[in-house]
Amino acid sequence: MAAGLSATALALTGTAPAQAAPRPAERHHPAHRSVPHPAWKPRPSGTDARLRGLAAVSRSTAWVAGTHGTVLLTRDGGRRWHDVSPPGAGALEFRDIEAFDERRAIALAAGPGEASRVFRTEDGGRHWAESFRNPDPRAFYDCLTFFDTRHGIALGDPVEGRFRILATDDAGRSWHPLPGTGMPPALPGEAAFAASGQCVVSTGSRDAWIATGGGPASRVLHSADRGRTWTAATTPVPAGAPSRGVFGLAFRDRTRGLAVGGDHRAGQPSPRAAAGSPDAGRTWTAAERAPGGYRSGVAWLPHSRGTALAVGPTGSDLTTDAGRTWRPFDSGSYDTVDCAPDLGCWAAGEHGRVARLSRSGR
Repeated sequence: MAAGLSATALALTGTAPAQAAPRPAERHHPAHRSVPHPAWKPRPSGTDARLRGLAAVSRSTAWVAGTHGTVLLTRDGGRRWHDVSPPGAGALEFRDIEAFDERRAIALAAGPGEASRVFRTEDGGRHWAESFRNPDPRAFYDCLTFFDTRHGIALGDPVEGRFRILATDDAGRSWHPLPGTGMPPALPGEAAFAASGQCVVSTGSRDAWIATGGGPASRVLHSADRGRTWTAATTPVPAGAPSRGVFGLAFRDRTRGLAVGGDHRAGQPSPRAAAGSPDAGRTWTAAERAPGGYRSGVAWLPHSRGTALAVGPTGSDLTTDAGRTWRPFDSGSYDTVDCAPDLGCWAAGEHGRVARLSRSGR
């Protein structure tokens, strides 16, 4: 099964394995590659929780987290899910989870005041330690990201006019706030969306990006020093209301990025709900053909220069030209998507929905 799925993922990206250099025509014209029809293959989780947190470790191993303090782990490609929820967390809503392997994971619960917490496990969820509990009733933490196995940051909505950043230097065992002096002022009404665990993302050892909405414009903030200083850029994704803006980000490397979003209210149109950046988020261009509606999660397929997936409550879309055009491939409801380095891609969402990517009919 692992070999078959690896072949499937390679076919989806249209590339050779990582060590093989692409031909010049492929390098400059990724949209012209032959791409089979992908499909999500359900992996029933046994829960009805809404799963907005997802960490794809490999084709066989994934963590999901969601409402009612739910954390689940699979080690066999989703055939069986183990309930490894932290004891006593039933009143919390996990909105993000980051995992280094099948044993080590960090989960973030989002909410006002003490509802925002961080938990950490080193033994596959058998034991959890609460490493952060928000003491400020004005603060609301949304998501987190790690640069490596020790260094990470968590993002909180603006308090006193600036987004808040927590940092860890010891793999999530402890957290400390970073000074707000390096953060640009927030726009009126601006916030992040705890919708998919992708409102703050990172790549490499120092670069991180924040997705925003809710204000008069949607923005992406970039840090090149692990969250100490930030610059802001406006995107073409519509904002102007508390329900609109950029909901999810993905960066293939430190320069090429994708942003997805729209209006999360059911039945509301979401034009220009995707954009791309070629320059580390300094400038953004709207997709020529955007996804069919609001999208909350986005992920690059590893070892591909142009192929990525976007998901939302009304369906999933595929791009093969680095976000210039998107086409739908699935109508199921998913909130978040993540791909592992071994080409295992997973999606999760409402009513306990979890799926792994395959080709149609496989």
